[in-house]
Amino acid sequence: MAGKILIVDDVATNRIVLKVRLGAMFHETFLASDGASALRLVRERKPDLLLLDLELPDMDGIAVLQALRADPASRDLPVIVHTATPSAEARLAALRAGADDVIMKPADEQLLLARVRSLLRRRDPVEAAQTPLLALQDQAAPFDWPGVIALTAFRGEAGPRLRRALTPLLPHRVTLFGRAAALGGDSAAGSGPASPDTAPPDAYLIDATGDTAAAAFSLLSELRADPDNRHAGIALLTDGPIRAAMAYDLGADEAIATSAPDPEIALRLAAMVTRSRAAASRRASLRDNIRLAMTDPLTGLFNRRYALRRMGEMSLAAVDSGTGPAVLIVDIDRFKQVNDRFGHAAGDAVLIEVAARLSAGLAEADLIARIGGEEFLIALPGRTLAQAQDKAYALCAAINGSPVTLPDGARVALTISIGLSLARPGTLPDEAIDLADRALLAAKMQGRNRVIVGRSAA
Repeated sequence: MAGKILIVDDVATNRIVLKVRLGAMFHETFLASDGASALRLVRERKPDLLLLDLELPDMDGIAVLQALRADPASRDLPVIVHTATPSAEARLAALRAGADDVIMKPADEQLLLARVRSLLRRRDPVEAAQTPLLALQDQAAPFDWPGVIALTAFRGEAGPRLRRALTPLLPHRVTLFGRAAALGGDSAAGSGPASPDTAPPDAYLIDATGDTAAAAFSLLSELRADPDNRHAGIALLTDGPIRAAMAYDLGADEAIATSAPDPEIALRLAAMVTRSRAAASRRASLRDNIRLAMTDPLTGLFNRRYALRRMGEMSLAAVDSGTGPAVLIVDIDRFKQVNDRFGHAAGDAVLIEVAARLSAGLAEADLIARIGGEEFLIALPGRTLAQAQDKAYALCAAINGSPVTLPDGARVALTISIGLSLARPGTLPDEAIDLADRALLAAKMQGRNRVIVGRSAA
């Protein structure tokens, strides 16, 4: 998976070595020797990933990180700090400033390339394609709440010891899970308070050290294949660059060295939970946007755009049977008088109630959509004309059978008029809708509260 990678290092030899390594994997690379140039290239070239040295001539790497994270355009840009500074304090400072990882110079090539692949996989093409409005919505700070981090596959006292060490360092609850509990099996297999009724953990830390590595990699693969856990943050505790590289390539979000101090482990786990929740929020936003694009926000019914596409599918599916879907155009009689007399809030209440009554009278395979102010479209697949007429009369009875109660307690009696036609199998819905529209107009002219069939369907 090739990406655009910006390499920032004040030593030309380091830049060239990294460029050759990454270029061999077909990544597009471009170079900067100082912080100001790096920030300018991020704005101009929009890289997919940044390899950043901490020691720069004009500003240190921490300042570059802080500038990147303060800019909405680059706040989510993956950054690997590539440094010769070995101190734990420097690593923690880089992670707190927003680095996704800190890798010591000279980097193990297998580990570096695996980490690059891991971070490039994190790219979200949906988010990148968001409109400015959606991007603004996403920038709102999400409400955060304590989550659950599960320590899994730890042996003996290693798990409880790490749990005790991490608990005061994290805003999340740290618990112990067995393999069965992690995969939705018997919660008694775990030593923590898991229960079948609780949601899966927000993140896992799996022990992949020593002779547990093979089982840990297997568990990682199983979690990524499990619908309840595939989006959870997963970190592996590893003892060596080869296992860390393998963890990244199998889908781990983090591969944490056993030499990492407890504050660094806590910082990485907390950041992983934050990223997982942000990704979950984007997925939910995408689902909401898809739903809103298909539905009428007032009644919850489908809208015209979706209804036309769905009717086309119905028509094509009816070719073999030879009976196209019946099309009903439904209009609330004298709806304007409701708005004029009781107000638009009452009109909205009427629309919601009528939509609910119409929907209640339909089968699961039937289609109903709001296509205008007080106008609804209904498509009934697999119905004869007589069956469609019977359904239309039943819908009329459902509306005029009892008055609608308005928000102020007043009750208003309603009727509907329906124009009906049959669509020819394999044709676009326009012809049948036009026939039903003209039949609806005839129903209005003949006194309302009736069903009229379009002439070509009669």
